[in-house]
Amino acid sequence: MTHPASRTALTTLGVVGAVGVAAATWGFGIERHLYTVRRHTLRMLPPGTPPLRVLHVSDVHMAPWQKRRQQWLASLVDLEPDVVINTGDNLGHVDGLAGIREAFDAFRGVPGFFVHGSNDRVAPSPRNPFKYFLGPSEVRRPGRNLDADALDEYLTDLGWVDLNNTTGSITANGVRINAFGVSDAHRDWDDLDALPPLVARFGDGLRWGVTHAPYRRVLDEYLDLGAEAIFAGHTHGGQVRIPFSRRALVANCDLPLDQARGLSCWTHGGRTVPLNVSAGVGQSIYAPVRFGCRPEASLLDLLPRD
Repeated sequence: MTHPASRTALTTLGVVGAVGVAAATWGFGIERHLYTVRRHTLRMLPPGTPPLRVLHVSDVHMAPWQKRRQQWLASLVDLEPDVVINTGDNLGHVDGLAGIREAFDAFRGVPGFFVHGSNDRVAPSPRNPFKYFLGPSEVRRPGRNLDADALDEYLTDLGWVDLNNTTGSITANGVRINAFGVSDAHRDWDDLDALPPLVARFGDGLRWGVTHAPYRRVLDEYLDLGAEAIFAGHTHGGQVRIPFSRRALVANCDLPLDQARGLSCWTHGGRTVPLNVSAGVGQSIYAPVRFGCRPEASLLDLLPRD
């Protein structure tokens, strides 16, 4: 006869095991394909400025076989954005550019900006995914084995301006947008010292900062340079979150955990500006899971202030 305490322990283990299997099935097999659009409306433009619809995409981590992801991204053109912000990590495989073309060809002629994450230049490599939850991921320095030049040529041909450690300007819906950006700060590829003399040449227009990894040093410098809004990615929103929690478990950088996904504000030097951190569309092919953190793009409707 089984002792009552033993039966209770076995029942508990069975329940825990069943919950674990269900969570793994959801995270690996279902939620990472539940693409969504996170929408925000902001009254932040100067009075009299035409409204702007901004589509912010990040961390696509594209592999050539990810047809569902490609089709969903292509469908976002139906949102009729005036400008696209791409905050990097487009590639997730050495042949990922073919999938990126399928995803973004529909946006040809829509102006935008882009910066690099590490997976625009370096292919992902196998690693223990549980180390992700121990803090910012270890920075490895393998060879640059992705064709970043081909990616940049393609994105530029779409009409998107390269902001890797430089500045650029576009006109969208009749509005002049001046922007500056850096390459991946997580890899220390950012060159913040290069920006001030370039920003000093800006004329009239909006002023935005774009970065892949939202490290505090980058965000603070962007406010010093007069950014009126900042766009970032990299965090994957934590990728695995406690459902309904406002805080991520990790941010993979020094950003506060309650700002690892979505729209918040960044304050420095007496100024406060909107900060939008995209949880991203994809994840590494070596860690294909999302839990409590659906893959996303952001749509921001910017309106003039009263």
